[in-house]
Amino acid sequence: MSHFSYQDGVLHAESTPLSRVAEEFGTPTYVYSKSALLENFAAYADACRGRDALVCYAMKANSNLAILDLLAREGAGFDIVSGGELLRVIAAGGDPGKVIFSGVGKTVAEMRLALEHGILCFNVESIPELHRLNEVAGSMGKRAPVSLRVNPNVDAKTHPYIATGLKANKFGVAFDDALATYRTAASLPNLDVVGIDCHIGSQLLDDAPLLEALDKLIELIDTLDTEGIHIHHLDIGGGIGVDYGAAGDAPPVPVGDYLGRLFARIDAWRAARHEGRAVKVIFEPGRSIVASTGVLLTRVEFLKPGVEKNFCIIDAAMNDMMRPTLYGAWMDMKAVAPRTGDVPELYDVVGPVCESGDWLARERALAVQPGDLLAMMSAGAYGMTMASNYNTRGRAAEVIVDGEQMHLVRRREEPAELYALESMLK
Repeated sequence: MSHFSYQDGVLHAESTPLSRVAEEFGTPTYVYSKSALLENFAAYADACRGRDALVCYAMKANSNLAILDLLAREGAGFDIVSGGELLRVIAAGGDPGKVIFSGVGKTVAEMRLALEHGILCFNVESIPELHRLNEVAGSMGKRAPVSLRVNPNVDAKTHPYIATGLKANKFGVAFDDALATYRTAASLPNLDVVGIDCHIGSQLLDDAPLLEALDKLIELIDTLDTEGIHIHHLDIGGGIGVDYGAAGDAPPVPVGDYLGRLFARIDAWRAARHEGRAVKVIFEPGRSIVASTGVLLTRVEFLKPGVEKNFCIIDAAMNDMMRPTLYGAWMDMKAVAPRTGDVPELYDVVGPVCESGDWLARERALAVQPGDLLAMMSAGAYGMTMASNYNTRGRAAEVIVDGEQMHLVRRREEPAELYALESMLK
């Protein structure tokens, strides 16, 4: 169900009118629904119930401490891509023993930090990384648990910027090189080979590519068994898509159906070849857990008619939400209190940043006036985590709504804070 709905002509988050959020905290502000977050995570947890499985939330989608805390309390693990994200997990009370460390460029300092805190596994993406991790672990008198991120050369049929499973992508070890790379990993004295990992891309609306990738991973696990390299966990990554509401887009496969077909394929493989063998299954969802939990609340500043286009200028900008200008992403834009008697006009919804690329929506039929509030829907993922201070703009506030209660979980940045780390020459 949607936790953002119109009640008495005003768009609400749960039982709280968004106009009340704007009055209390100003705009632009990210507003999240606690119930939506817990419901989205429960879809994964319920599908995994009774199985040896772990849901590691891909926190690059939204890393606010309050969100991490809520998910940790529900038993989530975390997929991280930096040492800073590990420190966020720890600050939020998450368990480092449920952390998967992904990414192609892990530094020595990040490896040391992760080993000190006893993370679950490193998803290693190259032979040089294997050797670096082996040296770091050896210098600390530790053994590093590793899986290889295998690139199966499967087309995820998504935007090229978020496709990660093709030969042309920077991620992972090529499938044809995986066996030799596993042999290298198994030969290094300070590494424990424990798993296999794959992530083919984000915003997947069809499970066929992921099932194709799974078949290739299973084939590789069987080959590794003949070499005496036994895999204890299978990490199929994340990437399940969400419905942004664009006309003509196919709705994504429901999470329960998606995972059900993956588990069915794994069960059939185990029954046919490895009856009784225990293999933990790990998932790394991000967007599908948080996207629909949030909106970007913004206020109309000016309406500017033009010869070819009309512009609705708002106080949010590309520095607050990069997805439209970076990916050409379509995100629904709704009036918080629709003017039912006015005739809608077509507007490009743009921000005040000094770039022609500063747009959040194009050719939207809106009946609005200056001062009205708009809500950019499904903005809970890759909004705040990709925000910047371009044009010396403070990043937005973040609020979690729980029924009728509002919780400020990140205050708005002030200009002086943005240059507090800078100094002039003496």
